[in-house]
Amino acid sequence: MRTRVRGWRWRSSPLRRRSDVVEAWTVLAVAVLILVGAPLAGTAAARWAHGEAKSVSAEQRAERHRVRAEVIDRNGDSLPSVQAGGQHAYRATVRWTEPGEGTRTATARVPADTRQGETVDVWFDARGRNVLPPVDGAAVWQHTLTIGTCAAGGAVFVVLFGHVLVRRVALRHRLAEWDRAWARTEPQWTHRDA
Repeated sequence: MRTRVRGWRWRSSPLRRRSDVVEAWTVLAVAVLILVGAPLAGTAAARWAHGEAKSVSAEQRAERHRVRAEVIDRNGDSLPSVQAGGQHAYRATVRWTEPGEGTRTATARVPADTRQGETVDVWFDARGRNVLPPVDGAAVWQHTLTIGTCAAGGAVFVVLFGHVLVRRVALRHRLAEWDRAWARTEPQWTHRDA
């Protein structure tokens, strides 16, 4: 004997309780929110993050400039730092010539494998301080994808957490409904007075 169970919460049945219907509608809402809502939330967050990252990149490109400088002396006592991309860098004294201003020297971060006399690219801001290179297009897209993925994943987590809460409440209500129904039915089956 085969019993058909699919969709039992939607059909009219003496065993179906109101909590069953609420839970069935919740499953439908969860499916729609995960399949439609989460990608929309991820897309919206990614578009916002992309716009912000592009504006930061444009701002950095406007205020920073690159110069080709020769390494004069590497400071042996400086500790290495880690730059973008996981490269180690040391502080070194560099020299370059700017048109109309002559030769200039400054202390800047250079890659760890740079030797004295080599030419490297260094970045300076408007105040003449050594800074990291401006954010490039790959970093903008990496930031965009990370924020979009985290937003979509967060939306899925919130929806599933809400579903777990609704199921717990529905189970509690279902058990209370079954207790009330059994309290009405039990005297007829056991022939005891309630």
